[in-house]
Amino acid sequence: MQKLKSMKIYNTLKYLVLGSGSPRRKELLSSVGLQFKVKPATCEEPPARKGQLPEDYAIEMALMKARNVASLESQATVIGADTIVARDMDILGKPHSKADAIETLKSLCGRSHKVITGCAIITEDNKEISFAVTTEVEFIDCEEAAIKAYVATGEPDDKAGSYGIQGQGAFLVKGICGSYTNVVGLPLARVIEVLIETEAVVAGNE
Repeated sequence: MQKLKSMKIYNTLKYLVLGSGSPRRKELLSSVGLQFKVKPATCEEPPARKGQLPEDYAIEMALMKARNVASLESQATVIGADTIVARDMDILGKPHSKADAIETLKSLCGRSHKVITGCAIITEDNKEISFAVTTEVEFIDCEEAAIKAYVATGEPDDKAGSYGIQGQGAFLVKGICGSYTNVVGLPLARVIEVLIETEAVVAGNE
């Protein structure tokens, strides 16, 4: 089998900073050849306000994180992101304990939920572009023993909704409608579109 050459799909034209410590977001941006600095936001995330739409909350958190990092990186184009899982109108964050993860996963089994990533891109001249991308995810009706075994692996510990679609948690997923990378943590196609619009990146491998 012919080995594929390692070539960039996009070139980075401006100083980019990813305002997140997520290894999954870092991997997604790196996969298309982008060069960037990782500087996680340090602000506390407040809970959603009563009646606040999940999409609005995700955007608000992404803007908060991007602004936090942009205040320290004034010459950069900053990418902020926040991924949440919504069961109807209930926002499901990272589990507080293994028991919490088990109950969350049990509540998602045999039905659909939404994975929403709010994104905020702040340019070096302080222009803010924010948006949310939503993917619908359907789970199998999984037996509790399998859920407990999955939670025991530790994979759900730091993930919104208590699962990782790119890892062992894939066994729970019956199907998705929308962006796969959005469920991983970053809607890569949409982010790239905005970076091209702001002339931060350009297609090509030179």
